[in-house]
Amino acid sequence: MPFTIIRQDITRMKVDAIVNAANTGLRMGGGVCGAVFRAAGMGEMIAACAAVGGCKTGGAVITPGFKLDAKYVIHAVGPVYQDGTKGEAALLRSCYLSALRLAKENKCASIAFPLISSGIYSYPKAEAFGIAAAAIADFLSENEMDIYLAVFDKAALSVSETLMGEVKRFVDENYVAEQTEYYSRSMSEALLERAMDLEACMPAVQSVKAAGRAKKAAAAKANKSLESMICDLDESFSETLLRLIDKTGESDAAVYKRANIDRRHFSKIRSNPAYVPSKRTVLAFAVALHLSVEETKDLLSRAGFALSRSHKMDVIVEYFIRSGNYDIQTINQVLFGYDQPLLGG
Repeated sequence: MPFTIIRQDITRMKVDAIVNAANTGLRMGGGVCGAVFRAAGMGEMIAACAAVGGCKTGGAVITPGFKLDAKYVIHAVGPVYQDGTKGEAALLRSCYLSALRLAKENKCASIAFPLISSGIYSYPKAEAFGIAAAAIADFLSENEMDIYLAVFDKAALSVSETLMGEVKRFVDENYVAEQTEYYSRSMSEALLERAMDLEACMPAVQSVKAAGRAKKAAAAKANKSLESMICDLDESFSETLLRLIDKTGESDAAVYKRANIDRRHFSKIRSNPAYVPSKRTVLAFAVALHLSVEETKDLLSRAGFALSRSHKMDVIVEYFIRSGNYDIQTINQVLFGYDQPLLGG
């Protein structure tokens, strides 16, 4: 998945590069910065940063990752937030793009960011998240890379309270929690009672079953050819998806990027008519193609899925489709807020 919001310590991530929320002097600090220095090895990282010398606000520099699983550490310097009128937004955006350009120059296929400037630099978390997400989306519109943004506080999401309230109402009205334990127990009791009732009339039941089996065998033989013809007429998920993309008149890349799908994943779908995707991949394409609810159900069915009112992810995505809001990053922020899987792949 090209852009993923995560809750994870980036110093433990197996990516090509992690980003350190650095200061202009590249000195070891607290928070994320201190954690990165300690995990990489303080002596090695202090010496490497001293050799670089410093970095201006809005910029980024690169050092080895030393003891980290990541090959590189990219030190990005975000702005100290004052009142929002001192160019802070432009500097914060620049710091993300500078880090991404460095990652690309060093042939990194994956990178993990913290939410830069949102700690001791006091940048309002929701605003910082919005700037980060927009910068990452702009970069991904022209580049291929797996990008992770580590967020631990749901308050950091840049979704408006109004939208979250509307989603909550829709979920409350439409989400049907599965009563698995109760259902299983009730069914078990019912089946036991039914079995006791049938025991007394078992001989008659066996006779009826034998006649039924003969009838079913004849019907199955008659319907076999019809089922085969229907299967032949039905498009696979891959065939349906490619037809829908062609119908838009857009390039494959434009659609799969909008769906938060990476090029390698899409290549598998295109090259294999029998490819079976995950449900979140199907829903991501439904969003990217601006499908209606009925069209989404059809696309899901071709991959063996259904739009279910007993799954919160499905209900949330249905809300956005019915509302005509097809911004996958906004949808993923809401899904993240509900601890649901994100769309893409």
